[in-house]
Amino acid sequence: MKKLTGMQAKYLRGRAHGLKPVVFVGQRGLTDALIASTEQAFDRHELIKIKFIDFKEKKQKKEIANAIEVNTDCLLAGMIGHVAIFYRQHDDPAKRKVVLPKGAKNQRSPAEHGATAPSKGLPHTPNSAGGR
Repeated sequence: MKKLTGMQAKYLRGRAHGLKPVVFVGQRGLTDALIASTEQAFDRHELIKIKFIDFKEKKQKKEIANAIEVNTDCLLAGMIGHVAIFYRQHDDPAKRKVVLPKGAKNQRSPAEHGATAPSKGLPHTPNSAGGR
């Protein structure tokens, strides 16, 4: 699996915001049972959260997250506090629910989002129109 772009990782972190962790890393750390639980979670979901219960050091969490990435063929979308967000596209196209954005080329311009170009005049302040 190829790496996620920054925009794709940000998109996945946003999608994962409302999710609850489905796998927990306990005091034993990386075990066969942890990998099996992660695989089961990926059978049901493309985007999962894994919570580190006993590992509080960033270096330890990163090592375990990288091992999970390698052993389950998934991608790390980010780590926020003691929670890691992982993504793996489902093998069955009918079960795929997450569509990753392609890249900067496909982004809509600010005008398409409804934004207007900033004026070159004086900055707008709420009471600059004169009377109250």
